[in-house]
Amino acid sequence: MNPAPPARAFDGKCAVVTGVGRAGQVGEIVAREFAARGANVAIIDRDDASAETLAAAMRADGLAVTAYGCDLTDAAATTTAFAKIAAAGGGKIRALANVAGGFAMSGPVGESDPAIFQRQLSINLGSAYGATRACVPFMRAEGGSIVFMAAAAILPGGKVANMSGYAASKAGVTALMRAVAQEERANGIRANALAPTAIRTGANLDAIGDKFAYVERESVAAVIAFLCSGEAVNITGQVIELA
Repeated sequence: MNPAPPARAFDGKCAVVTGVGRAGQVGEIVAREFAARGANVAIIDRDDASAETLAAAMRADGLAVTAYGCDLTDAAATTTAFAKIAAAGGGKIRALANVAGGFAMSGPVGESDPAIFQRQLSINLGSAYGATRACVPFMRAEGGSIVFMAAAAILPGGKVANMSGYAASKAGVTALMRAVAQEERANGIRANALAPTAIRTGANLDAIGDKFAYVERESVAAVIAFLCSGEAVNITGQVIELA
């Protein structure tokens, strides 16, 4: 028996997924999940050509996906990109999945490379801040949901030695999520964060191998879609661990 298709909870609504530039990443599966649930999906990546290649592949599968190239740490460019996305969606955005980011070890703090530390802050916290700042005004009309990517490492008892840049950036993402949840609740905007252990991606398989108990990309996508749906209307300001 074939599994039932996902409920079309986002019919005609605009959903934005950041960090969708290469096949095999988390963002690709998140974008496909939203589109399978009826959303008109806008994917964003620094590399507009790569994003368009992925969008074209998804459109070939009958999914409504459009690509945008943007450096999310560039405030002006990000504001312009979200204005274009919102205009295509009738001036409204229903969901934002802040998936853009990356991981790098920075070594012991006393011997760490400041460039790696700043890079981690930029690609993880800076990208989430930039996208959220540009998106929120287009959610206030009828409410919406934003999901951030934190990390299990920053939860109580997590191991952050030798990865201070990554850990600091993800702790910042969590604080950003909580600020948005508190500031925008009256406007019907919810914000939550996922804190997964390692996710099964090509990069993690190359770095860690296949003997690790990975979180599957499909599980991440399903939880993000749930948090952005009406079924999660009472969930906001939460950090949800995936292991």
